[in-house]
Amino acid sequence: MANIKSAMKRIDTTKKQTLYNKRVKTGMKTTIRKFEAAVEQGNVDEARELLRTVDKDLKKAASKNVIHKNAAARKLSRLTKKLNHIQ
Repeated sequence: MANIKSAMKRIDTTKKQTLYNKRVKTGMKTTIRKFEAAVEQGNVDEARELLRTVDKDLKKAASKNVIHKNAAARKLSRLTKKLNHIQ
């Protein structure tokens, strides 16, 4: 355990940031799971709407440095490909 005041503050800050990052990542993964389920069922309209939500979530996570911007772009590209293959 840290003895220095600034180190203790950093520990608290890191905990808060970790919880935020986890919440954002979990929400992102849930949205992606819903999208993939819609694709599996063949619901093109629902999948399109969910892809817009996934896009928003990915870009927001990338802008807040929760995930890397290239990782967000790669995930979105792969999901878009999946959607285009069922149409």
